[in-house]
Amino acid sequence: MDEEKSPGDDPWVSAFLAHLAYERNGSLHTQRNYRLDIASFTTWAVKRGKSGIGEEFWRSVTSMDVRSYLAHLHPNREKSSIARNLSGLRAFFRYLVREGWLAVNPASTIQAPKAAKKLPKFMGVDEVLHLLETVVGEGLSAARDKAILETLYGAGVRVAELVGLDVGDLDLDNGFARVKGKGKVEREVVLTGPAARALAHYFEMRGIEGEEVKRTSPVFLNSRGKRLTDRSVRRILDAWLLKAALARKVSPHTLRHTFATHLLAGGADLRAIQELLGHKSLSTTQKYTHLGIERLMEVYDKAHPRA
Repeated sequence: MDEEKSPGDDPWVSAFLAHLAYERNGSLHTQRNYRLDIASFTTWAVKRGKSGIGEEFWRSVTSMDVRSYLAHLHPNREKSSIARNLSGLRAFFRYLVREGWLAVNPASTIQAPKAAKKLPKFMGVDEVLHLLETVVGEGLSAARDKAILETLYGAGVRVAELVGLDVGDLDLDNGFARVKGKGKVEREVVLTGPAARALAHYFEMRGIEGEEVKRTSPVFLNSRGKRLTDRSVRRILDAWLLKAALARKVSPHTLRHTFATHLLAGGADLRAIQELLGHKSLSTTQKYTHLGIERLMEVYDKAHPRA
């Protein structure tokens, strides 16, 4: 069975993916993950002897099937990956029940494996300032890269939010931007003075290059004049990390974590940070308090004579 094609041939799966895209405004990343979660389970179940796809197939799935599938994943997958797989299946079955196509959700009573909590990685103040000071150059690409890194760190935006910005989303005079977050929810973020100046300089350089900067234009462009991609931003960051001689793994999301951690360390209110990051739940933002506690414990262990 073709893992990529089979779910698309199943009318129930197709209906669910359409619901995810148009009713729940699920991102392309979420849609792809859910589709692959369902495809993976389908492939496994068919190999175990279940026949076909569609109504007959899904009505034959039991809680024991789902448990056996998760056990099959266990030796080769991280707990977080298994939990996400279960989440995709659970959402799919929940949709089928809601539509009246299934009587019960066979995944509803199954507990996801508890993954070890990983604290987000972040950069020290000196590290991030050194990185930003390294981003210099006379050309258009250097001006763009400076604006990218200043905005990632200064506004704490996700990389998808960054590359999704249009010129009309920015108010450089007042220092804020409107970004489209997860679920296409819009929020306003603050731009630091250096970020606003870097963006203004980048637009000035685009004008010098003969490009009209329209409100509907993407903020960040590649060398072909097209909207920059997430992957390109990662490559740009990697290149400047190399020039800054920072021998550590740093992603665009690390700069987001760094933004939040530095705000908290500076005394910012946790709910204000939640608003700026676009977190739906305060519990998601609270992980940054653990970073502060961990840092305090490191200082304590090094400095206290009875530690």
